[in-house]
Amino acid sequence: MAMKDEFMFLTVLVPGPSSPKMHLDIFLQPLIAELNHLWEFGTRTYDIHKRQNFQLKAALMWTINDFPAYSMLSGWSTSGQKACPHCMEKTDAFTLPKSRKQSWFDCHRKFLPDSHTFRNNTRDFIKGKKEKTKFRGVKTGSVIITEIDRLGFKKAYEPGAAAVNEHKSKSHGWHKKSIFWDLPYWETNLIRHNLDVMHIEKNVFDNIFNTVLNVPGKTKDHAKSREELNDFCERPDQALDEETGKYPKASYALDTESKKILLEWVRNLKFPDGQVSNLGRCVDQKSQKMTGMKTHDCHVFMQRLLPVAFRELLPKEVWEPITELSIFFKQLTCTSLNEADLIDMEKDIAKILCKLERFFPPSFFDSMEHLPVHLPYEAKIAGPVQYRWMYPFERYLGKLKKMVTNKAKVEGSIANGYMYGEITKFASFYFNDGDPMLPDRMGRNETRDDDADDDYINYFKRLRNIVFFLKSLFVDELNENNPGISEREIIVKLEREFPEWFQRYAQCPSNRVTNPYISSLAQGPLRQVKSFLGYIVNGFKFRTQASGENQDTMNSGVCVKGSLYGPEESDFYGILTDVIELEYPAMPIKKTVLFKCDWFDPTNGVGMTMHSQYNIVDVNHTRKYRKYEPFILAGQSGQVHYCSYPSKRQNRKNWWSVCRMKAKSEIDMPEAITPALQEDIPQPPLNVITNEEPTILVDPEGEVEVSAYEEADIENEEVISSDEEVCYDDDDDDDID
Repeated sequence: MAMKDEFMFLTVLVPGPSSPKMHLDIFLQPLIAELNHLWEFGTRTYDIHKRQNFQLKAALMWTINDFPAYSMLSGWSTSGQKACPHCMEKTDAFTLPKSRKQSWFDCHRKFLPDSHTFRNNTRDFIKGKKEKTKFRGVKTGSVIITEIDRLGFKKAYEPGAAAVNEHKSKSHGWHKKSIFWDLPYWETNLIRHNLDVMHIEKNVFDNIFNTVLNVPGKTKDHAKSREELNDFCERPDQALDEETGKYPKASYALDTESKKILLEWVRNLKFPDGQVSNLGRCVDQKSQKMTGMKTHDCHVFMQRLLPVAFRELLPKEVWEPITELSIFFKQLTCTSLNEADLIDMEKDIAKILCKLERFFPPSFFDSMEHLPVHLPYEAKIAGPVQYRWMYPFERYLGKLKKMVTNKAKVEGSIANGYMYGEITKFASFYFNDGDPMLPDRMGRNETRDDDADDDYINYFKRLRNIVFFLKSLFVDELNENNPGISEREIIVKLEREFPEWFQRYAQCPSNRVTNPYISSLAQGPLRQVKSFLGYIVNGFKFRTQASGENQDTMNSGVCVKGSLYGPEESDFYGILTDVIELEYPAMPIKKTVLFKCDWFDPTNGVGMTMHSQYNIVDVNHTRKYRKYEPFILAGQSGQVHYCSYPSKRQNRKNWWSVCRMKAKSEIDMPEAITPALQEDIPQPPLNVITNEEPTILVDPEGEVEVSAYEEADIENEEVISSDEEVCYDDDDDDDID
């Protein structure tokens, strides 16, 4: 609720054509004054529940910002070698002499356990270096404010602050004293400014994807990177071949054929409605790259598609850490988090980054590749990232930008549009529910049944209890007539003989069945049924396979829990082929909806496989379930989508990867307060395995010409200065539901 538009306040509107940058504190003075007033005195507020006034006090928990804004608000520079606001001056980052970029290569072994073998590895990281130090931890607020005062930094609005701060910032990571230190409780906050997971995830994905596809101007593996590579690492097999004048192709880079296969796979991808935009529009097959991907597109690709996309195209030792990084972000962005799992994630992310460092060059590891190591710590302190990332605020900024009707008076247009919106919202509270003047917009997958009543719901609740009771009678009769019958045989007879037995039982006068529900159910449904092309249930929008063939989305994937002649439950995956509404002849007529599906063979190793380490489920779409059990209740269904593997192997084309969807309109609310689960859909925890086996760094069948790398390095000529800021994709006002 706190992330909804109606609960956001436009408190500061900075005029001018350019960003105030380090002078932002000047515009924040009225806001800080109001926050201090709310902390010390509060404001008189009316409690509508108790119908009385009370004194409301408030405090600022933290700020939510992207990485450049982190510097403006905190006073710590987020560029240069000291860009990490957690490591601060204890960073191991260094400047690459030829690329002229800052690198965080080999900065993550200090986060590993003391006994980990990577700490003594002198071959795959910076050559000849053993890591003996440990991360000192995050500085507390009292330590930071003492350090700022000792160094003599001033607030931006104090006299002479610009000259003093500019002089002192040349030798320190700080460049000012933030105005937020005026808040009396600010130094006691454990998290004051959040690292933005949204932009970090996007930048990590861009670096990986563009480097693997070797996109000119975007790849981190270019000529200058190869020139300086062996100055820091022992990788002679990636050096320039003096005879051919070419660089060996790296093991993490795709060849031309693999790029074509991957991009064609992306072009043909289909997701359920509302999950992601059309990724096919981003494919540039001519230039062999993807362009125009929004932040949410990168979010979906990073967490759901990256393991599938590279599984058949990259060597296993390269694919594994990329997949582990994808799973890490997926676990981190869950709506509920568990402290024990976050502690494991802190250990895992250090191993994952070290495994990546064994393959990718030092130029690959900029500050964005380093910051994920600190994200589990912030999640432990501040909770799920859904309340601390930039998605809702980027959307809100996009909404404000649309209010600009006069480009000569931008600030006035925004202020005027904001006031109209606030007035309209407050006025709507005085309308009665159901008033036709109030807009009643339903969610994407919400349904409204005006004729539904409690009797309909109670009817099927009673049927469930009755069926359970009758099944127990049937099983008792089987055990009595067939001593020694096995549990498997009981299940088979339940499926084949129970309907006829139930009908005879209900019609037998000696059983004295007077319950109208049992009699109605025993008669069975009417022979005439209604069929639909789609159905919305459980927060999902389903469409039959035939009706969705010509659409850019796929809503026919179905998943349900079931059993294979035993007590253990397993997942059944299938394709929705028809939606049927049954009517029972009882008065009033009762209805229920069934899904007719074509099920894939759930036999492990034959029609379905699961990756033992990463829990990736695959189904063989050519192997169908042999038993004729096509129907399930609509309320039992969950939604999945299937995607093939981009592969050069023909035998891989029969297998589809399964991706389970979570209904966006539903919120998991436990009946009692219990420790939260890490995953929205329970899965075994990630197990990151490290080893000391030699790494294969080059593709023996591929070579790259020097000119190709030099062409890719055209856009990397600028020098990073101490005040350079990280650039982001500003087109972040995605419509994320």
